[in-house]
Amino acid sequence: MSQDAGATHARPHPLQVGVIGGAACSDEEARQAEEVGRRLAEAGAIVVCGGTTGVMEAACRGALQAGGTTVGILPGRMMESGNRWLSVRLPTGMREGRNWLVISGAQAVVAIGGGLGTLSEIALALKAGKPVIGLGTWEAVAPDGQRLAVIRAATVEEALASVLAAAEAGSRPWGATQEDSHRRS
Repeated sequence: MSQDAGATHARPHPLQVGVIGGAACSDEEARQAEEVGRRLAEAGAIVVCGGTTGVMEAACRGALQAGGTTVGILPGRMMESGNRWLSVRLPTGMREGRNWLVISGAQAVVAIGGGLGTLSEIALALKAGKPVIGLGTWEAVAPDGQRLAVIRAATVEEALASVLAAAEAGSRPWGATQEDSHRRS
C-alpha cells in the first residue's frame, strides 16, 4: 500500500458555468451560445444547462467539440430526451422546476436571449448570489426602479471576460452561500 493511500488531497474543482437561454433561439443566439460553450471549455470550465435544444444545445456543441464537459439537467424522466452534445444527462421529471438545479450546479451564469424560463433562472441565480452575465437577454426593473444586478455584455468576449473575472474575484468557494456557512460546525 502506498504512503498516499487513504490520504486526502485537496484538488481545485473546475469552474461550472450555467449557460441559459431559450429552447428556441435565433441563429445569432445559437452562434453566440456555441462560441460561449467553446471558450468556456477552452478555459477548463464545465458547461451546465437545461440539456435540451436552442441555446442549451448550441453551448453544449461548442463545449464538447472543444473537448469540454457538458451537463444537462433534463426536464423529463427520459435520459434520451437531452441533446446529443451532452457528456452527462441528469433526468429529473421536474419540468421547469429543474431551473433551480441548473442554477445550483453553476457557480456563475451566462444568459443568452431566452424566454420566461430564462428569466426565472436569472432570478434564481441572483437570489442565490451568483454572478449573472447577460448577452442580449432580459432587462428587468424592480418596483422601486432598481435594475436587476445582471452584468451586461455586448459581445461573447465581454461575457467570457466577465465570467472569468467573477470567478477570480470570488472571496468564498464557489457554490458556498451564507446559508451554507450557518450549517457548518
